[in-house]
Amino acid sequence: MSLRFYDTARAEVRPFEPLEAGRASLYYCGATVQGMPHVGHVRSAIVFDQLTRWLEVSGLRVTVVRNVTDIDDKILEKSRASFRDGAFDDPTVVAEEQWWALAYRFEQEFDRAYTALGVRPPTYEPRATGHIPEMHALIQHLIERGHAYPAPDGSGDVYFDVRSWPAYGSLTHQGLDDMQAAPDADPRGKRDPRDFALWKGSKDTDPATASWESPWGAGRPGWHLECSSMVTKYLGPEFDIHGGGLDLRFPHHENEMAQSQAAGHAFARFWMHNGMVTYGGEKMSKSIGNTVSPQEMIDAAGTRVVRYYLGQAHYRSVLDYRETSLQEAAAAVARIDGLITKASGRVGAPARAAVRIADLPAAFVAAMDDDLNVPQALAVLHTTVRSANTALAAGDDDAVRAGLAAVVAMTGVLGLDDAGAPAGGTPDAARTSALGALVADRIEERAEARAARDWARADAIRDSLAAAGIMLEDSADGVSWSLTAG
Repeated sequence: MSLRFYDTARAEVRPFEPLEAGRASLYYCGATVQGMPHVGHVRSAIVFDQLTRWLEVSGLRVTVVRNVTDIDDKILEKSRASFRDGAFDDPTVVAEEQWWALAYRFEQEFDRAYTALGVRPPTYEPRATGHIPEMHALIQHLIERGHAYPAPDGSGDVYFDVRSWPAYGSLTHQGLDDMQAAPDADPRGKRDPRDFALWKGSKDTDPATASWESPWGAGRPGWHLECSSMVTKYLGPEFDIHGGGLDLRFPHHENEMAQSQAAGHAFARFWMHNGMVTYGGEKMSKSIGNTVSPQEMIDAAGTRVVRYYLGQAHYRSVLDYRETSLQEAAAAVARIDGLITKASGRVGAPARAAVRIADLPAAFVAAMDDDLNVPQALAVLHTTVRSANTALAAGDDDAVRAGLAAVVAMTGVLGLDDAGAPAGGTPDAARTSALGALVADRIEERAEARAARDWARADAIRDSLAAAGIMLEDSADGVSWSLTAG
């Protein structure tokens, strides 16, 4: 097997060999369902959906677990606020909403976003609140092994003793004394400020429904403990890949790894983290008003375009959103769909079937094997589209048929075929898709003119687009376009 992935724990790209021959196991962190999904959540889900699809194409049977954090400080606070005044800086607030109802409502919103964008359901999707007994067992085991202790003040809190585990900090490659104090529980009973909560004793402000009896007192689980308990139940004490957003490396994944290994579990063999989504080079933030939601993207450009946009960058890189981002993605999708439509009309639509390695161009396979290099894989896809268009113009039906089959196989691997129709259901989405298709056709015409050394025609196409407010930019990666201001 030639698969190679970057392992955060080792800080290197290294060969991937599954724990069990013919099978792969993947756990990635799902949503804390305290609000509507944002583009960071959706990008992460698309990344690990692409990974799952590629592992399957590579001949592995994949078990995927994605958790739901349905009990959390922020969930409880939002529920409390809805009882205080029924209003909050969130248009999705529902007056007097119980915490469990709020969590379930937002869980459904995440499911809708995932489904719309072609993210296939995981094998298992456990909720934290359904695994309290497993959490109690893990805490007790850590106490018995000398890595956890109940707070001496009788508060019901239980902490992980970070100084008892010499490897603490190894995932993020930092020393204990350089770390900040853990803010997830009252520090009064801690031996070290960096000790983190495994169990949180009930507070007067907590509703009775958000509290479970335990050997250490009534309370609820700490965030990090939840994932360790769930992954072990469904994938065992050692599994292949643990994934999530880059922002989860510390403290969440560092703490997960420490408490699991301290319990005697080998835990994840690979740690994979996807990069963040920014807006014009800045972190998205509601406070400065530079956020854009997945639904806003879908309304503007349609699900297929949004899937392409959020899945086009290398998974470890930052994906920067700009005003022209969806237009450029729409043009790329229009080129792909235009070829599929024209070629299918010429030689017939290829039969849909499970994709095999043999169905794909060797360069595409090499790119995906090399740490899931989707940008390079997309370059192969677009090169194949151009070649198939050339074959169409030349009347070479055999080349058209082969190119069409390869293009359809590649779009299937990347999940584009499961992301709904090319255009969304709103006028904005239809306009964006139509504009992208028209511009893509003109760019294709210009490319043909340049290939024929008809410079006058190529310049005329460029000038006509410029007159319409569409600027072309040639680069080594191809032609991109944007709308001029005004």
